[in-house]
Amino acid sequence: MTSKGSAPRRRSRRRSHRGTPDGSIAQRPFKQPRRTLAPIDGVSADELESIHEGSLRVLQDTGIAVLHDEARERFRSAGARIGADGLRVHLDPDFVLAQLKTVPGSFRLHARNPAHDVEIGGDALAFCMMASAPNASCMDRGRRTGNQLDYRNFLKLSQLHNVLHMNGGYPCEPVDVHASVRHLECVRDLLTLTDKAFCIYSLGAERNQDAIEMTRIGRGVSVEQLREQPSVWTVINTNSPLQLDIPMMQGIIEMSGMGQPVVITPFTLAGAMAPVTIAGALVLQNAEALAAIAFSQLVRPGAPVVYGGFTSNVDMKSGSPAFGTPEYMRAQLVGGQLARRYAIPYRSSNVCAANTIDAQAAYESVFSLWGAINGGVNMLKHGAGWLEGGLCCSYEKTMLDIELLQMVEKLMEPLDLSAEALALEAIADVGPGGHFFGTAHTQERYRDAFHAPMLSDWRNFESWLEAGSPTTMQHANRLWKERLEIYQAPAIDGGIAAELDEYVERRTAEGGVKTDF
Repeated sequence: MTSKGSAPRRRSRRRSHRGTPDGSIAQRPFKQPRRTLAPIDGVSADELESIHEGSLRVLQDTGIAVLHDEARERFRSAGARIGADGLRVHLDPDFVLAQLKTVPGSFRLHARNPAHDVEIGGDALAFCMMASAPNASCMDRGRRTGNQLDYRNFLKLSQLHNVLHMNGGYPCEPVDVHASVRHLECVRDLLTLTDKAFCIYSLGAERNQDAIEMTRIGRGVSVEQLREQPSVWTVINTNSPLQLDIPMMQGIIEMSGMGQPVVITPFTLAGAMAPVTIAGALVLQNAEALAAIAFSQLVRPGAPVVYGGFTSNVDMKSGSPAFGTPEYMRAQLVGGQLARRYAIPYRSSNVCAANTIDAQAAYESVFSLWGAINGGVNMLKHGAGWLEGGLCCSYEKTMLDIELLQMVEKLMEPLDLSAEALALEAIADVGPGGHFFGTAHTQERYRDAFHAPMLSDWRNFESWLEAGSPTTMQHANRLWKERLEIYQAPAIDGGIAAELDEYVERRTAEGGVKTDF
């Protein structure tokens, strides 16, 4: 996917981004950032309680439609009241709060490579590659429908970069693979092109069961071990307003039943599927999240859950979703505050509504990223690649977001306040009017003293002009192609790889799962 006919590179003082002499990428080791800055509360304690109590009142008085028969029966058996329509479930506040008590405050997510295990919860942060885009784009070939080649390339970029701790699903949907077997091919790629933890989609019991079994094979563990070791996760989106649909509830039954995490995420757009006020949208978000979380604990008390927030607003002129807005950021802060109130890990997202890599893409992403970090996020979905309100995964945006995430990672490093870092002797040696360039203190530390960006161009104007006035998007375009050139698939046991292939071939021969086409 390299560009043809590109102009020869000019010589300049700009360092190469190809990597280190051994062919690896110059980057920090794989390690989860730990929160060193306290989360910000978006509202007062009393105001938060009004949202909490309002959510419980909605669940009790208005109720929530549960379209899955078995799920509805489980609620009824646990004491919930079923409305006259036979679908709406009314949940008593004490029942909901009792279920929340069994949710773990944190859990370890086991990757195929134990070195890539991650902690979800507490002060740990985990960043994910983008997921679920129907399209892909790059400067060379423009925008196109999602396909297997681009899907695999995005997985390779995710594997290459240590700041991406997990895969949040399919970066772009490979629609050139038939829907009946797509999940089989995609999960095999997730297990072989990467060795990090990943998300699967809850689109029916068979897909869940296939993915869980393939994850078990990939990790080389027994069913009993897998049940006790969270190893694969799914996102459960409520059907706002106030509906829990059949595939999502089936996903909770399959995943929670096997002890695998579910990330409960209402997609509440203020002014469309939620009240036009952010307060009302948050009440709805919280009510829907609490209902689904409570159900997960009915399936299996202690099953790992993540509280997901995805409340934003729509453009009231066009009806299009808006991201990276002040309203989105406020909702992120309050969503994190609610998750902390319930002592449940928190998920948020790095998103924007821009259609190309421009100033809008940058400032909306920074705003949403900063809302997530300040909101106390534990799991950051769509960390790299998101464009067009989620309709496109962009190669260049992936590199831009990786740059942002690496800056966040550096920001979260604890500040060194040792005697050597305080530098009193160096200050005394230099004295008034001097400089620190040549001091022993600087010479010993300058190589690793500061964050080294991979995209930012810090040359002066004349040097930049002489180099051809390259833009950030051009840097990103060159960089992702250079990185893919050095990709190497992670090691996998030959027996495990063969068992995975046999499973995919057998299920494919059986026809995979039934589809409408």
